[in-house]
Amino acid sequence: MKKFFLVFAVASFAAVVTKAQALKANPTPPPAQSMLKPPTPPPPPPVPVNNPNAGKFQFKEETHDFGTVPEGPLAEYDFEFENTGKEPIVIQEAHGSCGCTVPKWPTEPILPGKKGVIHVAYNSAGRPGPISKEVTINSNAQQSPMVLHIRGNVTPKPSEPTPAPAAPAHN
Repeated sequence: MKKFFLVFAVASFAAVVTKAQALKANPTPPPAQSMLKPPTPPPPPPVPVNNPNAGKFQFKEETHDFGTVPEGPLAEYDFEFENTGKEPIVIQEAHGSCGCTVPKWPTEPILPGKKGVIHVAYNSAGRPGPISKEVTINSNAQQSPMVLHIRGNVTPKPSEPTPAPAAPAHN
């Protein structure tokens, strides 16, 4: 039993000495000293380069109102645009504000003076009520990101009538 206590005491002493040596080699500044220096602010975000010759979207309309649509089928619309800039427009990606709004966009560059279409499909199934969604387009055009809007109202499906209970058969 004495051997156990002796080994334990020697091991504890060795651990304390090792810890003290490590602290001496890597001292930490006192808290008051680190508080005197103000934290370094994060760098500002990069400023986008505005290319005056870049392609430019000219949409026929940037907001489409579907009006009243029934619940169930897709509500679809083609946002037509023309490139009125001096360089081709390349659309990197487009996304809806939720999974119910799905855009399709041209993958080829839209040359100056040429037209393109962003096709937007809204899935109205299980979504009765007002529609207010956005489609964001990321491209090399002057207006990037470009945001298109869809609006409308989905009327709920009529509920199916429940069948009347069958009358008991009389013999």
